[in-house]
Amino acid sequence: MRFSDLSKITAGRIAISEDCDLHHFSTDTRTLSGKKDEVFIAINANRDGHQFIEEARKSGIKNFIVEQVLSSSEGLNVFQVKNSVNAFQDIAAYHRGQFDLPVTGITGSNGKTTVKEWLSAMLSEKHFVVKNPKSYNSQIGVPLSVLAIGKNHEFGVFEAGISRANEMAYLAKIIQPSMGIFTTLDRAHDEGFQSMKQKLEEKLKLFQHAEIVIFRSDAAYSADIDLILRSQKVTWALDGSGEINVQWQPGVILINGDKFQTRFSNVIELENVTHAIVAARVSGLSKVQIQKGLNLLSSVPMRLEFKKGINGSYILDDTYNNDLAGLKVALDYLASRRENKKRTLILSDILQSGVPNDELYKEVNELIIEKGISRLIGVGPRISMASGSFKVEAMYFSSTDELLINLPSFESEMILIKGARNFELERVSKLLEEQIHGTVLEINFEALQHNLDQYRKLLQPHVKMMVMVKANAYGSGISEVANFLQHQRVDQLGVAYVDEAISLRQNGISLPIMIMNPFIDSFSQFEKFNLQAEIFSFGHLDRLLKDTKGEMSVQIKINTGMHRLGFDMSELNKLIQMIKEHSRLKVEGIFTHFSRSDDPKQDEFTMKQAKLFEQAYNKIVDSLGYQAAKHACNSSATVRCPQYHYDMVRLGIGLHGFDPTHRLKLRTTGKLKTVISQVQTLRKGEAVGYSGKGMLNRDSRIAVLPIGYEDGYVRAFGNGNAKVLIDKKLCPLIGNVCMDMIMVDVTDTKAKEGDEAIIFGENPTIKDLARWSNTIPYEILTNVSSRVKRVFVWE
Repeated sequence: MRFSDLSKITAGRIAISEDCDLHHFSTDTRTLSGKKDEVFIAINANRDGHQFIEEARKSGIKNFIVEQVLSSSEGLNVFQVKNSVNAFQDIAAYHRGQFDLPVTGITGSNGKTTVKEWLSAMLSEKHFVVKNPKSYNSQIGVPLSVLAIGKNHEFGVFEAGISRANEMAYLAKIIQPSMGIFTTLDRAHDEGFQSMKQKLEEKLKLFQHAEIVIFRSDAAYSADIDLILRSQKVTWALDGSGEINVQWQPGVILINGDKFQTRFSNVIELENVTHAIVAARVSGLSKVQIQKGLNLLSSVPMRLEFKKGINGSYILDDTYNNDLAGLKVALDYLASRRENKKRTLILSDILQSGVPNDELYKEVNELIIEKGISRLIGVGPRISMASGSFKVEAMYFSSTDELLINLPSFESEMILIKGARNFELERVSKLLEEQIHGTVLEINFEALQHNLDQYRKLLQPHVKMMVMVKANAYGSGISEVANFLQHQRVDQLGVAYVDEAISLRQNGISLPIMIMNPFIDSFSQFEKFNLQAEIFSFGHLDRLLKDTKGEMSVQIKINTGMHRLGFDMSELNKLIQMIKEHSRLKVEGIFTHFSRSDDPKQDEFTMKQAKLFEQAYNKIVDSLGYQAAKHACNSSATVRCPQYHYDMVRLGIGLHGFDPTHRLKLRTTGKLKTVISQVQTLRKGEAVGYSGKGMLNRDSRIAVLPIGYEDGYVRAFGNGNAKVLIDKKLCPLIGNVCMDMIMVDVTDTKAKEGDEAIIFGENPTIKDLARWSNTIPYEILTNVSSRVKRVFVWE
């Protein structure tokens, strides 16, 4: 389509400087390339996209879809609409309408992404398939995905997710599925619907014009689906009630008697893969083609994993599948990282694209140059044959085995590993991964973003946000979390000590950083690394002035009743005089700390703190003659005290999923997990661990896990005081916690060596561990030792 076509596709007012073709649409200035055929769509969501129009212009963008009149539009193509999201959806629906191809739409409460990926893998044995990259299933993600449909595609598979009523109609208009799959219905996102029936009705709107819909007839909600849908139904069930009879046997799925070999064993995976097999059969695939696709499937997590690698490198592991859309998503994420400048892409053949080799890899070359890749390692015969298409440093290997035998060196670089499933590039990832510990703290970036957005929604547009990343970002990993926050455009970071800030500067963090407890001998580093000092005493202020020469940014702490750090009201006259006498001091902020804002019974005290702080703030700025940022709210006060948001709030533990007010629906961000080292069978009366504390009162199976108090798993958890999730059961500790190991009673499970054990996550939670050890969640989270490997995931 051309820019001038937009007025035919959706309602709006158009102004054209120079008409052009449109091929690339973006709602995020961080992913813009500046191409002539690219459009920036300013969306008013958690952050108003209109704030970033100037940034888009500087990146070379000439085409805009906006809701507001631009102050200057000279030389630009501008399409002004009432609602940018709806306009974008109309554009995607128009694009979808240009292609006559079978499309499967998938919705439900769970399993959407897995079914989409597995069905696409099977269909790719016969068709060139287009699908959502990752879980791009939202009001923005679906149009971005559907716009990827090209003339080469023969089949589409798109998932759609909603969180409230009246959303699915928009996605149905875009996807226009000819076939549908309904996966499950459960309590997820209940808050957006009046009832489960309303949620079901809303989700089923995706299939209002579909010819066929696939679902389980032995599910509790199947009768309601049958009443609501007019489409032809293809049902499957384990109890014989469906049109298709399904049996799950060890290593085998029987579909109306046809036998399919599978490596899946748990109920959730079996349900998801059955949906995919049934849909593949309905779509015309043969038993042989389905089995060939099944052989490529595994329970490898379909997500980006970001983890430390060898020799100071970082690995971005995306080894499940490989297509152009998924490659672009991974490269966009890689471009957001600032830890290391050198970028290496390990890329397998891109299979089933439907695009000629030379054309395909020419496009890949343009993409990797645009995203700053400095070295390419190609794996497979096709990419090797296309070596002439690449204009970056490159080396090629015919297979993964050849790469592993001749593995090049890696040092202080970012490594993206992107491969088609049959290349098994996860073997390369494991070899390059830093081998620290079998115990892993897994941090979910999507959960962090969700929690960040929950707090941002509480703020007026002018209110800025400082996020605290002290104590290794509450145990999560300071460099990785800070880079994530910088990419999310928070306004400022806060740390406890100067060495934390220096580390952030060395890892590419350019945001303002406030040091909350600067060591008095560290002020000489503040100028060098452009840091803001929290000043809370005259001794600190004197030393800062002595050890620095240039202009210094400072934040003034006022003590209003917490009595931890800060100037008292009686000291303000002297403070103001000193600031006036040293014009090189720039007061960036004045703040206090609410000590009881999480407790409604203490609101009167919080109000007194605020009143005292406002008096101090006004006195200082009136004397200075300029405004400084005014801030007081921590995580709980940000929720409970919007009247005190002032110019900025400070988000801390709330980012990590803990809301003392219990008002926000935050997500768990961290999962601490390990694996079973050994399982021993012991007799009644035997004792386990130091001092013989773990006396067995029955014949038992005892699992040994490689985690102990050196990893932050405190001794208070021993002797049955805490539990670990193994084989979906909470298993009690037995005996004392050792330095590097714990013992767990797994008698009532089928646990075996190598099985996963969840220390905390969804179950048990960090709150459970805090209760079991009589402490607070802060301590549990920050206690996780630095020797425990951190892995960062993006679902």
